Amino acid sequence: MSAVAQGWLIPALTALVAALFLASLLIGPAAISPGESLRALILGDAGPLTVVMREIRLPRAILGLLVGAALGLSGAALQGYLRNPLAEPGLIGVSGAAALGAVIALQTGLAAAFALALPLLALTGAVAAVSLLLLLAGARGGALTLILAGIAVSALAGAATALVLNLSPNPFAAAEIVFWTMGSLADRSFTHVGLAAPFIMLGAALLLTLGPGLDALTLGEDAAEALGAGLTRVRLVLVAGVAAAVGAATAVAGAIGFVGLVVPHLLRPLVGARPSRLLPASALGGAAMVLAADIAVRLILPERDLKLGVLMALVGAPLFLHLIYRTRRDGGEGLR
Repeated sequence: MSAVAQGWLIPALTALVAALFLASLLIGPAAISPGESLRALILGDAGPLTVVMREIRLPRAILGLLVGAALGLSGAALQGYLRNPLAEPGLIGVSGAAALGAVIALQTGLAAAFALALPLLALTGAVAAVSLLLLLAGARGGALTLILAGIAVSALAGAATALVLNLSPNPFAAAEIVFWTMGSLADRSFTHVGLAAPFIMLGAALLLTLGPGLDALTLGEDAAEALGAGLTRVRLVLVAGVAAAVGAATAVAGAIGFVGLVVPHLLRPLVGARPSRLLPASALGGAAMVLAADIAVRLILPERDLKLGVLMALVGAPLFLHLIYRTRRDGGEGLR
């Protein structure tokens, strides 16, 4: 793709995200005109519509943007560091451990007693996963060691989550756990935004600094070291950034898959396969995908509360299979 065309990618994605953010604010089950909705949001009259716009739709749209950006950016960073197009945010076990923390909050009743117990325990799970990951992989381990340690942490978190479900004496708590793990942005408030936003922005700030190091890694680890990339620092920043961003996203939205896997695949050909260019593009692409999916769940079976994570899996899995088929057909160029 030409440099001129690449230069238009970020503005185009920014415009798409802005349009979807506005649509997320204006689309809902109530038949209210866009003008009336915007007046209630901006001017406000303390009426029911103002409450709906400011306390329900606005935080939901902000979280859709933040969660999508966190997942898309983390997926691109992991794929760049591991030089593996199948890498995604759940690979290093952070999302699984965050989900385990949330499940414990639901099972023990802490989530019912204290509104912030669920996201706080989810963030605690993410921090524990990172600590265990670094303990297993070591500060100077290579990419393969990181993958193996991440698989171990992810498997341990998944087993613990299954154990909690298996031993749950309360079928209502078990049902609540299952629904939470499906992922959703419904019924979120500015309390959730305030909790997740600082961690997601911190994670994004860390990951966006990795561009030069990831570009150097495309030449191989030895060449990257010779160019002064500092792979130990890159690795620690990567793990910390992914943990902060994905842990916070999972804490407030549940498990939402395929964003960090599919978005970098779709955008990689448009950035000349350069990781430094793919990072901001994937953040915007992830935000656009999650916002679009969250709009769709309001329009498809609105009375049945279709979960965001379920829709992402239904759309993302076939799309990813198509990308694999196309890559194989083209001789594997898209995987490098």
